[in-house]
Amino acid sequence: MQDLRVTLVQTNLFWEETQKNLGHFDQMIGSISEPTDLILFPETFNTGFSINPATCAESMDGPSMQFLRTKAREKDTVIMATLLISGENGCYNRLVCMYPDGRFETYDKRHLFRLSEEQKIFKAGHHQLIIEVKGWKISPVICYDLRFPVWSKNTWSEGKYAYDLLVCLANWPASRAHIWKILLAARGIENQACVAGVNRIGDDGHGTWHSGDSMALDSRGRVVYAAKEGMEEIETVTFSAEDLQLFRDSFTVGMDWDHFTLQK
Repeated sequence: MQDLRVTLVQTNLFWEETQKNLGHFDQMIGSISEPTDLILFPETFNTGFSINPATCAESMDGPSMQFLRTKAREKDTVIMATLLISGENGCYNRLVCMYPDGRFETYDKRHLFRLSEEQKIFKAGHHQLIIEVKGWKISPVICYDLRFPVWSKNTWSEGKYAYDLLVCLANWPASRAHIWKILLAARGIENQACVAGVNRIGDDGHGTWHSGDSMALDSRGRVVYAAKEGMEEIETVTFSAEDLQLFRDSFTVGMDWDHFTLQK
C-alpha cells in the first residue's frame, strides 16, 4: 500500500437539473490543482436526492456517465458518484466507480430510505463492492446504508482485512447531522478502517436543509478533516498507509471479530 490522496467535494446541488449540476461539477473538478487518487461526490450528484425517475433517471450510457468518464480521464484519477439509473430490471440508486481508462464498477444502494418512500420506486442492491486504488481496498456505501453496521462490517482472515477505507456518499439532512458524525466515527473504529464521508449542502426540492459536515477520519476514529457547516469546500486529504498498518499491528482486534454469514 501507498499513501492515498482522496478529494472530498462538498457542494450544493441543483434540484432535478442535470445539466446545471454537470456544469457546476465541471468547474469544481477544474479547480482541483493538486494530485489526487480518488474524487468523491455527494449522493445523486447530478439531480439531488429525488425519487422521480421519470425526470432524473438515466441509462448507463447517458450524459452523466459520459461526464464521469471524461473527467476521470482528464484528471487521471478515480471518481466515485451516485446517480439514478433506469434499466430493464428497474430503477436503482447506483454508485459508479469510474477509472481513468473508462472502466467502471457499480454498487446499488442496499438500504433504501423508507421515510422518503425510496423503496417503493427503486430496487435495492444485494452485492457489496470492494475496489482497489494504490493498494487500498475501498468499500463504498450510500447514505442510509451507514446506519447498518452489519452491511459494512469488515473481516479479517490470515492477516488480511477485507477493506482499508470505507466511503459514504450522502444527502444527509442537517437535522440528523450529529448522527452522521457519530456513525462515521463508529464505522471506522469498529472496522479498523479509515473513513471518508461526503455530504451535500443546501436545501433540496422539499426545503430540507443539508449542512454538509463532510469528514475524513483515521482508523482510530480521529478526525483528519471536517468541512465547514453549510460551506462549499473541496479538500484533498492523505490517508497514511503506514499509520493504518502500525495501528492494526499494535491493536489486533480484527483477530477476535465474530464470524457470521450475511443473508443478502
